[in-house]
Amino acid sequence: MLGLGADLLWADMNRLLAFLFHQGVLDEQFLQLQQLQDETSPNFVSEVVNIYFHESEKLLRNLRALLMEKEFSDYKKMGIHLNQFMGSSSSIGAKRVRNVCVAFRAATEQNNRAGCLRALEMLEHEYCYLKNKLHELFQVKLHCTMLE
Repeated sequence: MLGLGADLLWADMNRLLAFLFHQGVLDEQFLQLQQLQDETSPNFVSEVVNIYFHESEKLLRNLRALLMEKEFSDYKKMGIHLNQFMGSSSSIGAKRVRNVCVAFRAATEQNNRAGCLRALEMLEHEYCYLKNKLHELFQVKLHCTMLE
């Protein structure tokens, strides 16, 4: 019976992963990241993603702090933070987060504070959605490995 439970959980995990790809949340880079995981580093993907989450939260705080400054004008510094966010998002396959970063950067290049504020809200939303879904994926995977 344990085998059946594990099979059902693996099916759930695969459905969730397919859903995230279908919704454009993830791209093929996430699959490439998974291929780097093996018996010698069974938690490789979750470790890399957790580092991404930690760094992303710092970048989001920095972006929000910049935009909340009364005399905000440092669009160049904001662009640097966004380039970091885009690069790290691309490296784990976080497609929708990366795409919002691209739109956000366009607003910074136009010195559009209102556009930057809207983009920041979208970025925070997409980031939270990604974080929740990947957390769910890792929890299902953990349960799968425990049942095997």
